[in-house]
Amino acid sequence: MSLPDYKSPGKQSTANLQNSPIINLNVGGQMYCTALSTLRKYPSSKLAGMFSGQSSLKTDAEGRYFIDRDGTHFKHILEFLRSQRVPSDSGQEVYKEALFYNIEPLVKQLEDSPERFGEIVGRQQFLARVPNYRENIEVIIRIARAEAVAARQSSVIVCVLKTEEDSTRYHDAVNSLDGDKESVVRFGPWKAPPAVLDLLDCVKMDIEARGYNITYKPHVTDKGFRFKSYDFFYKFIFTWW
Repeated sequence: MSLPDYKSPGKQSTANLQNSPIINLNVGGQMYCTALSTLRKYPSSKLAGMFSGQSSLKTDAEGRYFIDRDGTHFKHILEFLRSQRVPSDSGQEVYKEALFYNIEPLVKQLEDSPERFGEIVGRQQFLARVPNYRENIEVIIRIARAEAVAARQSSVIVCVLKTEEDSTRYHDAVNSLDGDKESVVRFGPWKAPPAVLDLLDCVKMDIEARGYNITYKPHVTDKGFRFKSYDFFYKFIFTWW
């Protein structure tokens, strides 16, 4: 598919929009036509600001105003502006676009939906109570990529310590491991109801959201140890091809 041509210098003032109540848009290669009043539905939104008459926008070869965003889900933004209808699918993608255009009523309704409510109020609030969670996700990915050279799979050992009591056992437990103990990624402890398996599912979910093919299973050592190693250690397996 050929890409649209763009004008040079490629900008046009929006000051004369009152004379053009119908607006033709090119959003990332997707063409739309709508009323100026629709785009200005919520005056405090970024989208309304774009067409307030106080700014200039790029145009394509046909003179359509160009917005450099993925245009696939812009139809849902327009549908909400026209009818206040909240899309029933593609919630995450539409939510990102609603945030970008700062359409607060749509953002609020999407956040109140069961899917977003559970993510924001449930899962994210839990993860905020797990020390260094986001940093640990990055560490896991970095270790897995470093070990992927000439291999179909690579693995990372994760230690999960839910309670303070578990934390006191960490040094003895990690010494029971074979291999590089320095590469073990540690999570916890945390003060929240979700269990160890809930945390492991969150780790898997967030890494899969980055495009990786990943599974996990308990990691059991061959060494005798008075605390069962699978109570603490799990192996995350990345499959590359």
